Amino acid sequence: MRKKIVAGNWKMNKSWPEAMELTKSLSLNSSSFPADVQVIVSPPALYLQGVRSELPETLAIAAQNCSQHESGAYTGEISAGMLKSMGVAYCIIGHSERRQYYGETNEVIREKIDACLKNGVTPIFCCGEILSERNSGEHFNTVSTQVKQALFHLSEEQLALVVIAYEPVWAIGTGVTASNEQAEEMHAFIRSIVAQHYSETIANDISILYGGSVNAANAKELFACPNVDGGLVGGASLKAADFTTIIQAAQ
Repeated sequence: MRKKIVAGNWKMNKSWPEAMELTKSLSLNSSSFPADVQVIVSPPALYLQGVRSELPETLAIAAQNCSQHESGAYTGEISAGMLKSMGVAYCIIGHSERRQYYGETNEVIREKIDACLKNGVTPIFCCGEILSERNSGEHFNTVSTQVKQALFHLSEEQLALVVIAYEPVWAIGTGVTASNEQAEEMHAFIRSIVAQHYSETIANDISILYGGSVNAANAKELFACPNVDGGLVGGASLKAADFTTIIQAAQ
């Protein structure tokens, strides 16, 4: 049975005092979180240790990125092994902003996923199309290529450890959200290509999150879609009250 997950990606936001205030608010609210929903908080890397120390053990921590390299002369980078040594359970890999601003290719993303799995860190693998690809009808091809090139070299046992997040790039930070029908259609498509390459069992067990302007008002309807297993939440995760509402909507 696949896991329900709500992950909050803070991106490059919050001063240290603001981060601590948000963390403490989430900790206080955590008693109201559904027991069957895995809540993940993904602060900037600088704050990982401090945020982890203030959250209850029922909430997990995710890094927003990691290096594909194990160690060495890579100034400014953080390895998956370092994350594991700090108790970081998850890492977001291949976010559209990493692809767009930092030129991350499917090959680099594949290597980062391998690094995470090698070190016991669960990758939250992001995939999704830009607006022109959606408008031209290329969105299925784009997402299929991203999924296949990043994931389909994995064994069934390895793939079972991965979380997928579908993020229509045209809906990230724009206030525009994919319709319930669009979200469900793509989530079902992703599950179908996993089933074709692996098995129906693996496809049915993998968690696929929706990420694209999820907020307190639309979360309940999005999470009610049969193939949507939760959300990768951006801006709305920066407000404790809104993020709490979204988490409760995943029940």
